[in-house]
Amino acid sequence: MTTPSESPSDPNTPKPKVRPVAPGQKSVSEREGYVPDAAQPSQSHVTRPVIPPAPASPGPSSSLRKPKAEPEPVMPAVRPAPAAPSSTRTAAKEKARAARKQRARAMSRASRLFLTFALLFFIGFFAVVAIGMGGYIVIAAQVPDVGALREKQSTFASTRIYDAEGGLLLELTDPNNPTAGIRQRVGINEISPFLRQATIATEDPNFYRYSVGFDPIAIVRVLYYAWEERDFVSGGSTITQQVARNLLLTPEERSQRTLSRKLREIVLANEISRRYSRDEILEIYLNELNYANLAYGAEAASRTYFGKRAKELTLAEASFIAGIPQSPVLWDPVANKTNTLRRQAEVLRLMSKAGFIPEGDIEAAQAAMRAREFQAPKLNVPNIAPHFFYYVREQLDREFGAKGLYGEGFKVYTSLNPIVQRIAEQAVREQLARLKDKNVSNAAVVVLRPQTGEILAMVGSADFNDPSIDGQVNVAISSQQPGSSIKPFTYLAALEKGWTPATLFWDVPKTYTNQYGQQFKPRNYDGKFHGPMLMREALARSMNIPAVDALEFVTVPEFITMTNRVGIKFPPNPQYGLAITLGGAESTLLNLSGAYAVLANNGVYMKPTAITRVETLDGKVVRDYTKTQGEQVVKPEHAYLITHMLSDNAARAISFGRNNVLNLPFPAAAKTGTTNDFRDNLTVGYTPDFVTGVWVGNNDNSEMEGVTGLTGAAPIWRDVMLGILKDQPAREFVRPAGVVELEVCAEGGRAPSSNCTKRVKEVFKSDQLPLPADENVERAVAAKDPKLAAAPAPAVGPAQAQEIAITQPANGAAYGRGLLSIRGTVNPAGFNEYQVEYGDGDNPGEWKWISGPHRSPVIDDQLTQWGIENLPPGRYTIRVTVSTSSGTQVGYSRFDVAP
Repeated sequence: MTTPSESPSDPNTPKPKVRPVAPGQKSVSEREGYVPDAAQPSQSHVTRPVIPPAPASPGPSSSLRKPKAEPEPVMPAVRPAPAAPSSTRTAAKEKARAARKQRARAMSRASRLFLTFALLFFIGFFAVVAIGMGGYIVIAAQVPDVGALREKQSTFASTRIYDAEGGLLLELTDPNNPTAGIRQRVGINEISPFLRQATIATEDPNFYRYSVGFDPIAIVRVLYYAWEERDFVSGGSTITQQVARNLLLTPEERSQRTLSRKLREIVLANEISRRYSRDEILEIYLNELNYANLAYGAEAASRTYFGKRAKELTLAEASFIAGIPQSPVLWDPVANKTNTLRRQAEVLRLMSKAGFIPEGDIEAAQAAMRAREFQAPKLNVPNIAPHFFYYVREQLDREFGAKGLYGEGFKVYTSLNPIVQRIAEQAVREQLARLKDKNVSNAAVVVLRPQTGEILAMVGSADFNDPSIDGQVNVAISSQQPGSSIKPFTYLAALEKGWTPATLFWDVPKTYTNQYGQQFKPRNYDGKFHGPMLMREALARSMNIPAVDALEFVTVPEFITMTNRVGIKFPPNPQYGLAITLGGAESTLLNLSGAYAVLANNGVYMKPTAITRVETLDGKVVRDYTKTQGEQVVKPEHAYLITHMLSDNAARAISFGRNNVLNLPFPAAAKTGTTNDFRDNLTVGYTPDFVTGVWVGNNDNSEMEGVTGLTGAAPIWRDVMLGILKDQPAREFVRPAGVVELEVCAEGGRAPSSNCTKRVKEVFKSDQLPLPADENVERAVAAKDPKLAAAPAPAVGPAQAQEIAITQPANGAAYGRGLLSIRGTVNPAGFNEYQVEYGDGDNPGEWKWISGPHRSPVIDDQLTQWGIENLPPGRYTIRVTVSTSSGTQVGYSRFDVAP
């Protein structure tokens, strides 16, 4: 019987929950591959509640029971695969359980290690963040209040500039006064979008991109270079940082190059960014910039150069003035329009790179400015030394900014000596009057005090107010070719490498080949060749071939290293060749005069300066430039040897005459210089107390008519030096203790042999004495035949090897370029010293110094090292000359340099 509760139709019977299956789909059990156990009914997997049967009711009601329902048909079950034996299944389970435990343990160890590293990383990260935030808070509490930024903008308190005697040269009045300068503050919307874009592209391309006041990438770059150079190098400043530095930092801190100052600047910039919008910051910045010619701010610049309002500036006009503020003197549209056009090209390129303008607009903008001419308003121009004044103002502007120069009201004391300045100006006027028929229109003069580097006078042109000669261009700080006036530094470098004033040169026709295969055939200014001569005569007479020989020995890189040390900064050029010693690279008259001051100052370099000190109106010293320490860049002995040669009138008299204009009535050293085609000529010379440099030429680079350094610049130099020292006692150049005077043979510059017919006195550094006597050299010089200078070199034999022998390079061996170690034995009886030389071919007509003198004997060891990377392929002979108590002995070896 089936109870009612068991009836399939009973509504109270619990039913399994079955998810409906769409047509064509399988049930969940089918999709998952479920197969019911064969021993159970087909729906045994559904759990039903068990309900106990109700007790049977007695009586007739039992006859009313329904007949027992037929059982539902049972589908045949799928027979499972035969089970594995029990023992096998147990072993497999145990193995799987062990593997799972091992994996769990490994994962547990990895998890713990990962969690440990993660914890350390987060602890370190948050520690760095905490330290950084703490440092930021500390610095932020110490920096000025950025809320007063607008009140800190320039107020134009005038700055007074004094000469070295305390006389007032000029008072820089408030540029808001139309007679003293121009400034009108305008809002950001009153400034041309082109000028805003040009300024951002040039100074801070990420200005609107970052919400902080600094450029993180630039800061990382600055820190990297600080680490690399072991010194903090300023740079990477955003517009906001520049506003912070110029308006909120003190002048003293502004001029510092320290990490602490940079951090304070960054914090200030960040605080400004929190307090002010980007447009407000840019507005302040554009109203503070110096656009040259006393035009401060965008509005003043627009009116000064274009006669219009700042909001009306075109792309051409805006890009032209946008680059000026970085260096208002270098990119002054009035004085240096060509430079300003180059700067405009760079600004336009940066605007295009930033996506502000299409590249096709660049040429049109440049063309528009090339057609314009600019004239500066005559404001605040001094009556004396205008070029000097602008040079001073540029330095003040660079170091203190507009806020310091016009906001603080400084008292600036300069090095200008008004008497010396007038002497120089008068000398220029008189000499140009004498040369008026020689196509000479301009000249420049610089006078320095070598012990301090102070600029006593600066004449930048013959007439500041004469546009026909570009009078406002300061030629004293413009790049010009120095001509032969650079030669003393070639010989100075040769002295440092062992040569002496008695080194022998052969002024004969020669051809030099550089690393590119180009040939160079120098000639002397007189078109002649003068045969053998010592360094003294070669320098004093300004011979070209000896100077090139000296540079070939020194090498161009070593020469540039020397000029850098003494303050001459040639423009970078990897293709400089031997012609650089004849004036083939440009320098400024100011830097060249500063280099000669090193010679006058016993080898100590003092950077030329026009300012001695800066004070506030109440007398507090802001900056004292006189406390700058000099640097010993050249040994005193070598500086003196060059001075001794440059002051030798007898040596230069052969070419210039005994009564030449360089011959003063007191000790003075001088050197002239003339460039090709007489386009520039110079004279630079000095006494122990004054250095004067003079340039004569034309600003349009046109040729003068046969005017040389001796006839053009030298008379100005002479008049200036005589005028300065008119009422002062003459001083001798002081000879250092390390300089000795010895007798040499005039024919070859070596120690005299017994047959020497002409002996002269020469000065030497005490550890760089003359070469040993050599009668062959004496005969060659006397006959003016360099082939007689060397007797045939004997073969190296066993007897020679015992006392003097060169074992490397071996005779006849070939070597590649590089550093050659010269080895052998130099140990004869009565040994004093030896020197190593080389010459071209098997029997050289001329010997060139490699090293020495060496004061210690050598037995089967290294004699010296020699860099042969610049030698052309071919045969060479090495000579070791040994001085002994019984005379001179020589050893030889011949080798080849492989192609």
